[in-house]
Amino acid sequence: MTVRFRALPLLALLALASAASAETLLVDRVQQEQKGAMPSRGMSMSQVQARFGAPSDRLDPRGGQKHQWPTINRWSYPGFVVYFEKSRVIDAVANRVDAEEIGPKPAIR
Repeated sequence: MTVRFRALPLLALLALASAASAETLLVDRVQQEQKGAMPSRGMSMSQVQARFGAPSDRLDPRGGQKHQWPTINRWSYPGFVVYFEKSRVIDAVANRVDAEEIGPKPAIR
């Protein structure tokens, strides 16, 4: 009878491990890809456009209502979105590949 109770936690642990491995995290995929596949922090708008081409969409700027709140421009590319403060890259975020991948929500328009 004690063998049965010892096996139960082990089976529960195995079930949790298999469920966790079924999900694909966006972070894991991005870390596996080349680091040069997205713009790096500090690049200018012209450098990004020269290296990656024209964006597929230039989203409406956000912020800038006060001097303390800089305007954030967003350029959308097929694999990522680039965020600019003034004319410099502050971040680049990879898009989801499929609905099963856990990652950022779509950009607000």
